[in-house]
Amino acid sequence: MHNVVDALGERFRTTERAASAKDRSGLQAAVDAVDLDTAGVGNAEALREVDALYAENAVWFHHPSYVAHLNCPVAVPAVAAEAMLAAINTSVDTYDQSEVATLMERRLIDWTCGHLGFAGGDGIFTSGGTQSNLQALFLARENVLAGLTDRANEPDDSEPRRGGSGLGGPTRRDQLSRLRILATDQAHFSVSRAAFLLGLDVEAVVTVPTDQAGRMDAEALNASLLAIEANDQIPMAVVATAGTTDLGVIDPLKAIAEVCASANVWLHIDAAYGGGLLWAPQRAHLLDGISEATSVTIDFHKTFFQPVSSSALLIRDASLFAPTIHHHDYLNPEAEAQTADAEPNQVDKSLQTTRRFDALKLWTTLRARGAREIGAMIDTVCDLATDVRALLEDQPDFEVLGASDLSTVLFRFTPATADQVTCDELVPLIRRVLFRSGRAAIARTVIDDRPWLKLTLLNPDTSIDDITAVLDLVRATGHGILAGRELEGAADVECAATEGGAA
Repeated sequence: MHNVVDALGERFRTTERAASAKDRSGLQAAVDAVDLDTAGVGNAEALREVDALYAENAVWFHHPSYVAHLNCPVAVPAVAAEAMLAAINTSVDTYDQSEVATLMERRLIDWTCGHLGFAGGDGIFTSGGTQSNLQALFLARENVLAGLTDRANEPDDSEPRRGGSGLGGPTRRDQLSRLRILATDQAHFSVSRAAFLLGLDVEAVVTVPTDQAGRMDAEALNASLLAIEANDQIPMAVVATAGTTDLGVIDPLKAIAEVCASANVWLHIDAAYGGGLLWAPQRAHLLDGISEATSVTIDFHKTFFQPVSSSALLIRDASLFAPTIHHHDYLNPEAEAQTADAEPNQVDKSLQTTRRFDALKLWTTLRARGAREIGAMIDTVCDLATDVRALLEDQPDFEVLGASDLSTVLFRFTPATADQVTCDELVPLIRRVLFRSGRAAIARTVIDDRPWLKLTLLNPDTSIDDITAVLDLVRATGHGILAGRELEGAADVECAATEGGAA
């Protein structure tokens, strides 16, 4: 283990590229060349081998030219805690497998709920935002269906339900087909995936219009809810986003919360990206209204500099976790759960059974660095995004899109000599050339049918000079591609002329 740490330390000191710059076919051949059925080669040789195969060819998120996805460089105390929890191998599904680990995780959940304003709240650590969003929508579905059942069982002297009293009430399947989730086209794809996994109809996710900045329009949300009711459908949940993946904007949480409260609709806020702003001194106000949510997703492995995985689902009312509870005699017997001194078995709240003690990483980081310092680091990367956007706006051969509340920047290389179609074609080509060279890792996306390059800034040690160097690489690569096209065009013309003369 010490040898691994020393080798990694050397790689962190000497790595000069964001990616390996090796051809995929070569990497595949190196992987395929390893015989996994042969006799063991021993600890030292196996670790030397994976250092050469994996670490030497890894994508390095700490490198200043890595500005692609929502992958953050990690805090050293969290890495040390990762080694500790992996070595001990605690599973925090039941108390008798974890003891103090369960208590520490619950304390972190209480701490996070306190910052959210969830006085009677609860939560659970998950593998990531996708799982957190799935469980939030599962809980919304089950609580909404339970509410419908309760209302159906209440004495009612009004007219019989449609279909006649003799036909009985609607079945669970009937109700499922009426459920609707409201979100914008900027919501994370895990929302539509969750709808599919939860057995909802194809048209269950209703797209709510956005304003020009890409934020949910609260008035349009209200109109969408009225339309759903008019169509005899049931609003299962509204999903607002605090930090969209592409634009990095935050929906107007307070206005959305007011609409949801008026309509008595479950409000889930996906703050996987933006949840860290709760601790950011300059930007915490951007999350005003989050305390009114029913559930919230926060990914600590995005803006809290934690190794994956470290996410949490937080619920404003602990009783809403009831649909997740499942008892099994060998694990968490129901009879024991009813006793006055029942053990805190967190499998009662989790979709997972065996579950890592990922909360230890966050605990250790908070104790080592302090929440205030981490919040300041989040402000730093957001400030950098603001500076980069201003820099791009001053460059005549770059076009920048919108303004982020967080740390993403969308831009395009638009030289005066190229038309819009050519600029569109350059976006994926520039990204691919830079990544394959290992010189920089930049993301790309499409907004309103137009491709854009994307910088996602999550490293507080990255400077404006580092990003300027990346932009210079983008510019040089774009000009290189254009020059190559001109040479190809000239060669085609010369070839055609030669063939014509020969004829």
